[in-house]
Amino acid sequence: MKKVLIAFVLTLLSSASAFAAGQAHTNVGCGLGTMIFQNKADNSIILQAFQATTNGTSGSQTFGITSGTSECQQPSKIAQNEKLNQFVRANMDNLAKEIAMGKGETLDTFVEMLGVKGAEGDAFKAKLQANFSSIFTSDKIVMAEVIDNAVAVNNN
Repeated sequence: MKKVLIAFVLTLLSSASAFAAGQAHTNVGCGLGTMIFQNKADNSIILQAFQATTNGTSGSQTFGITSGTSECQQPSKIAQNEKLNQFVRANMDNLAKEIAMGKGETLDTFVEMLGVKGAEGDAFKAKLQANFSSIFTSDKIVMAEVIDNAVAVNNN
Protein backbone atom coordinates (compact mmCIF):
# COMPACT_ATOMS: atom_id res chain seq x y z
CA MET A 1 0.00 0.00 0.00
CA LYS A 2 2.88 2.35 0.82
CA LYS A 3 4.43 1.74 -2.62
CA VAL A 4 1.18 2.61 -4.38
CA LEU A 5 0.84 5.77 -2.30
CA ILE A 6 4.46 6.77 -2.99
CA ALA A 7 4.01 6.11 -6.73
CA PHE A 8 0.82 8.21 -6.71
CA VAL A 9 2.55 11.10 -4.93
CA LEU A 10 5.54 10.95 -7.31
CA THR A 11 3.23 10.95 -10.33
CA LEU A 12 1.32 13.89 -8.91
CA LEU A 13 4.53 15.83 -8.20
CA SER A 14 6.00 15.16 -11.64
CA SER A 15 2.74 16.25 -13.28
CA ALA A 16 2.72 19.39 -11.16
CA SER A 17 6.34 20.08 -12.12
CA ALA A 18 5.57 19.66 -15.82
CA PHE A 19 2.59 21.97 -15.47
CA ALA A 20 4.67 24.44 -13.49
CA ALA A 21 7.41 24.45 -16.14
CA GLY A 22 4.97 25.71 -18.72
CA GLN A 23 3.43 28.19 -16.32
CA ALA A 24 6.58 29.45 -14.63
CA HIS A 25 7.14 32.49 -16.77
CA THR A 26 3.46 33.37 -16.59
CA ASN A 27 3.37 32.91 -12.84
CA VAL A 28 6.52 34.76 -11.78
CA GLY A 29 6.97 37.29 -14.54
CA CYS A 30 10.32 38.57 -15.63
CA GLY A 31 13.46 39.61 -13.80
CA LEU A 32 16.69 38.30 -12.40
CA GLY A 33 15.06 35.30 -10.69
CA THR A 34 13.42 34.22 -13.91
CA MET A 35 16.74 34.37 -15.71
CA ILE A 36 18.57 32.41 -13.02
CA PHE A 37 16.02 29.65 -12.41
CA GLN A 38 14.07 29.29 -15.65
CA ASN A 39 16.24 26.64 -17.31
CA LYS A 40 16.39 24.34 -14.31
CA ALA A 41 15.15 20.83 -15.07
CA ASP A 42 13.04 20.75 -11.93
CA ASN A 43 10.89 23.80 -12.43
CA SER A 44 8.81 23.13 -9.36
CA ILE A 45 6.72 25.31 -7.13
CA ILE A 46 9.76 25.82 -4.92
CA LEU A 47 11.79 27.12 -7.88
CA GLN A 48 8.93 29.40 -8.85
CA ALA A 49 8.90 30.73 -5.30
CA PHE A 50 12.65 31.37 -5.58
CA GLN A 51 12.12 33.06 -8.96
CA ALA A 52 9.36 35.28 -7.63
CA THR A 53 11.29 36.15 -4.47
CA THR A 54 14.44 36.98 -6.40
CA ASN A 55 12.47 39.02 -8.93
CA GLY A 56 10.78 40.93 -6.14
CA THR A 57 13.78 41.54 -3.91
CA SER A 58 16.39 42.32 -6.54
CA GLY A 59 14.45 45.22 -8.05
CA SER A 60 15.28 43.90 -11.48
CA GLN A 61 11.68 43.74 -12.71
CA THR A 62 11.18 47.47 -12.87
CA PHE A 63 14.47 47.95 -14.63
CA GLY A 64 13.76 45.01 -16.93
CA ILE A 65 10.32 46.26 -17.89
CA THR A 66 11.63 49.74 -18.55
CA SER A 67 14.66 48.63 -20.52
CA GLY A 68 13.24 45.47 -22.09
CA THR A 69 15.92 43.25 -20.51
CA SER A 70 15.87 40.38 -17.97
CA GLU A 71 13.33 38.40 -20.02
CA CYS A 72 10.93 41.37 -19.78
CA GLN A 73 9.12 42.87 -22.71
CA GLN A 74 9.04 46.61 -22.94
CA PRO A 75 5.44 47.88 -22.81
CA SER A 76 4.38 49.65 -25.98
CA LYS A 77 3.83 52.92 -24.12
CA ILE A 78 7.41 52.89 -22.86
CA ALA A 79 8.67 51.88 -26.30
CA GLN A 80 7.09 55.06 -27.59
CA ASN A 81 9.17 56.93 -25.06
CA GLU A 82 12.42 55.93 -26.70
CA LYS A 83 13.02 59.64 -27.18
CA LEU A 84 12.82 60.07 -23.40
CA ASN A 85 15.33 57.27 -22.91
CA GLN A 86 17.71 58.81 -25.42
CA PHE A 87 17.25 62.26 -23.89
CA VAL A 88 18.01 61.07 -20.36
CA ARG A 89 20.97 58.97 -21.56
CA ALA A 90 22.46 61.97 -23.39
CA ASN A 91 21.75 64.50 -20.63
CA MET A 92 22.28 62.53 -17.44
CA ASP A 93 24.82 64.93 -15.90
CA ASN A 94 22.87 68.08 -16.74
CA LEU A 95 19.66 66.48 -15.54
CA ALA A 96 21.24 65.58 -12.21
CA LYS A 97 22.53 69.13 -11.74
CA GLU A 98 19.22 70.71 -12.67
CA ILE A 99 17.16 68.35 -10.50
CA ALA A 100 19.46 69.30 -7.62
CA MET A 101 18.83 72.99 -8.39
CA GLY A 102 15.11 72.47 -9.11
CA LYS A 103 15.23 74.36 -12.40
CA GLY A 104 16.76 74.46 -15.86
CA GLU A 105 16.04 73.74 -19.51
CA THR A 106 17.04 70.07 -19.30
CA LEU A 107 14.73 69.57 -16.32
CA ASP A 108 11.90 71.41 -18.12
CA THR A 109 12.29 69.13 -21.13
CA PHE A 110 12.47 66.02 -18.93
CA VAL A 111 9.27 66.97 -17.09
CA GLU A 112 7.52 67.74 -20.38
CA MET A 113 8.62 64.42 -21.89
CA LEU A 114 7.20 62.61 -18.86
CA GLY A 115 3.86 64.21 -19.68
CA VAL A 116 3.62 66.41 -16.58
CA LYS A 117 2.05 69.69 -17.64
CA GLY A 118 1.30 73.16 -16.37
CA ALA A 119 1.29 73.90 -12.65
CA GLU A 120 1.81 70.20 -11.93
CA GLY A 121 5.20 70.55 -13.60
CA ASP A 122 6.45 73.05 -11.02
CA ALA A 123 5.24 70.85 -8.16
CA PHE A 124 6.85 67.84 -9.82
CA LYS A 125 10.18 69.66 -10.16
CA ALA A 126 10.03 70.56 -6.46
CA LYS A 127 9.33 66.90 -5.64
CA LEU A 128 12.25 65.79 -7.78
CA GLN A 129 14.54 68.28 -6.05
CA ALA A 130 13.39 67.21 -2.59
CA ASN A 131 13.92 63.55 -3.50
CA PHE A 132 17.19 63.90 -5.39
CA SER A 133 18.88 61.12 -3.42
CA SER A 134 15.96 58.79 -4.21
CA ILE A 135 16.37 59.44 -7.93
CA PHE A 136 20.14 59.40 -8.25
CA THR A 137 20.86 56.59 -5.83
CA SER A 138 24.51 56.15 -6.85
CA ASP A 139 27.07 57.55 -9.25
CA LYS A 140 26.70 54.39 -11.35
CA ILE A 141 22.95 54.72 -11.88
CA VAL A 142 21.66 54.03 -15.37
CA MET A 143 19.12 55.91 -17.45
CA ALA A 144 16.23 53.51 -16.92
CA GLU A 145 16.61 53.66 -13.15
CA VAL A 146 16.56 57.47 -13.20
CA ILE A 147 13.31 57.43 -15.15
CA ASP A 148 11.79 54.76 -12.90
CA ASN A 149 12.84 56.62 -9.76
CA ALA A 150 11.48 59.94 -11.05
CA VAL A 151 8.15 58.30 -11.90
CA ALA A 152 8.08 56.66 -8.46
CA VAL A 153 8.66 60.06 -6.82
CA ASN A 154 5.79 61.49 -8.85
CA ASN A 155 3.48 58.66 -7.81
CA ASN A 156 4.22 59.04 -4.09
